[in-house]
Amino acid sequence: MNRSEKMNGGVPSSELFELAKTLIPGGVSSPVRAIKPYPFYTERAEGAHLKTVDGTDFLDCCMAYGPLIFGHAHPAIRKAIQEQLERGWLYGTPTPLEPLFAKRVSQDHPGMDMVRFVSSGSEATMAAIRLARGFTRKNDIVKVEGGFHGAHDAVLVKAGSGATTMGVPDSAGIPAGIVAHTRQVPYNDPEALESLLSAHNDIAAFIIEPVLGNIGPVLPQDTYLQKVRSITKAHDVLLIFDEVITGYRVGIGGAQVKYGVKPDLTTLGKIIGGGLPIGAFGGRREIMELVAPQGPVYQAGTFSGNPLSLAAGMATIDRLHANRNLYHDLDGMTRALDESLVRHDQGSFVRLGSMFKYFFRSLPPQNYREVKECDTEAFQIFWKRMMGAGIFIPPSQYETNFLSAAHSDNDLSILTQAYQQCR
Repeated sequence: MNRSEKMNGGVPSSELFELAKTLIPGGVSSPVRAIKPYPFYTERAEGAHLKTVDGTDFLDCCMAYGPLIFGHAHPAIRKAIQEQLERGWLYGTPTPLEPLFAKRVSQDHPGMDMVRFVSSGSEATMAAIRLARGFTRKNDIVKVEGGFHGAHDAVLVKAGSGATTMGVPDSAGIPAGIVAHTRQVPYNDPEALESLLSAHNDIAAFIIEPVLGNIGPVLPQDTYLQKVRSITKAHDVLLIFDEVITGYRVGIGGAQVKYGVKPDLTTLGKIIGGGLPIGAFGGRREIMELVAPQGPVYQAGTFSGNPLSLAAGMATIDRLHANRNLYHDLDGMTRALDESLVRHDQGSFVRLGSMFKYFFRSLPPQNYREVKECDTEAFQIFWKRMMGAGIFIPPSQYETNFLSAAHSDNDLSILTQAYQQCR
């Protein structure tokens, strides 16, 4: 075994990346990790900090893109995982925790009478769309421009097209005929949705991130989500809330509780796995009863309801219920950060609870097209300065930043100073 093959912190990130490029497409397992000139490799993480193989300590404001609301390697969640490990980590059978966790998730979400666990958020949205089509016996779906619902064919549609145009594949390898059944409307534009649904009677569902998280956060305008609910009901179109990011992040019950809107179907992921792979979809009983083996809409997976993920997820959700003030505290932290930026200068600060972003645009964006107006070159300069200051934020203007319960007052002071100096 040569030096590049040793799995320890003695190999620098640059060398690990050179090896990775010969074995993994682009050298990374997900495109967002493709930091130039090379990504840093994390050796360990604890609380609000990442430790790299190069010896750098980063204050982490990415939090694995959302799942780690209690920070890295929280002792209570680690204990739950360790206890489950002692009993085994994959059975291929139901486990006692499965119905108990399903009950907890269902009780927390008004729009989820029944729940099916899967292995990722992408799998959850894919299954929810299939179920919506099976229930309505209609073929087309509508999504929001810039909304991200995973990496499966039906939702990888290029954003920016008009409100009533057909989709264009956003990836090679997707037949145009597949996304021809995916239409788009702008976010925060209920009139566009009404116009589209009035013109077409073949729409099964409207899938939406209630808060645009993958390019944001971009927040809903007052009454927007309520109008979406009214419009979809009037046209007999199912409303799917993609709460993979907002679920348990903006509060217990997610955006549907926060904004008082009850969708027909909901997808979850990230936080409900406590840092381990998971996804879930659920909704009205009459819809969910169509899922196999009870009904004709097929969905299956070897790792669905994985006992390790359920154990970590239950420990996380139990802790959230026991520490509800956490949401108030995290909101106070992002508010303090916002208020510290007395002059936003060339940008705007957007926040919702523990989600936040500094947009290099004078006014907060209201939709995907306005997000695309941001000065991405200015963001890259800012991002590099933040890295130099020991702060890791997602390496894109189009990704949400996150705080966690592990971020201390001292961490907030460091973050505030960095934002003031690096913009």
